[in-house]
Amino acid sequence: MKNWLVGALAILTLVFTLTFSASAPAAPKPQPGPAASPAPERHPEIHEAIAALQRAREHMDHAAHDFGGHRVEAIRATDEAIRQLKICLEYDK
Repeated sequence: MKNWLVGALAILTLVFTLTFSASAPAAPKPQPGPAASPAPERHPEIHEAIAALQRAREHMDHAAHDFGGHRVEAIRATDEAIRQLKICLEYDK
């Protein structure tokens, strides 16, 4: 009877050990260093603004009306805004 009890306790100990070690969370994966990941885009808002202005210019180019000459002036202003934003990006280098 004593041997049976010792054997049962040994089996229960082994089962609990394997159960809890298997269900323990894995160690967190190491994060890649700065050299492994690409650098984030600098000034994403300016790049988004340039893209939005270019899309707006495309819309104005294909507009059905001249809007009393205001479309031409709006296209000029949009081109100037794109130029200015590109200059801003050049100064950041």
